[in-house]
Amino acid sequence: MATKVIDLVYWRDVGKTGLVFTGAVVGLACLFQISAITTLSYLCLGIMCLTFPLRLYYKLLELLNWNPGLHPFQSYLDNDQSLTDEATVLLVEEAVLLIAFALTEIKRLLFIESIVGSIKFVVLMYLLTYVGILANGLTLVIIGVICLFSFPVLYKKQQGRIKRLNRMVKAFLRRIRNIFKKMYNKIRPTPTTAAPTAISATPAPAPKQKAKAK
Repeated sequence: MATKVIDLVYWRDVGKTGLVFTGAVVGLACLFQISAITTLSYLCLGIMCLTFPLRLYYKLLELLNWNPGLHPFQSYLDNDQSLTDEATVLLVEEAVLLIAFALTEIKRLLFIESIVGSIKFVVLMYLLTYVGILANGLTLVIIGVICLFSFPVLYKKQQGRIKRLNRMVKAFLRRIRNIFKKMYNKIRPTPTTAAPTAISATPAPAPKQKAKAK
């Protein structure tokens, strides 16, 4: 499954990737105007408008003895997409682990286990409010699909330039961090150490001897 996704993302089969990419973008764009159920229904009807006449055509050729009974979509029917018991257990375990990890992280952030982490979460949620004003979730999904099919190919073709740009950005950030460290070291007050006071040892008075009784 992962190999098929990688093949689609890197456009190793241009026809298949183009079909999947176009269908995903068009299907998501249709959700702006019509509901998801209507979009799915129209998608299935559109596919069957192509497959049903072709199936009838092959059946007619079979009746006329011009076709030895081949099914036009036999390769798709023979492709087994069922999951074995082990694969199903692995998928369920991964899903449960992801859900448990997400719930644990959200609980840790909401109930302030780490102040710095919760502050970052608050800043992220505050920025997402502005993102929600500018674009809805469906727009972000469409942008994500376009980036998913565009960035791997762009990185593969411009890998050298991207690496050089990455090194330049890291060097710039490192210089900025060093400047702030130097400024902080200059501004930070030096701890004053109190000089040790010499304690003058005064001799203890000698004990008075009692006068002897005459």
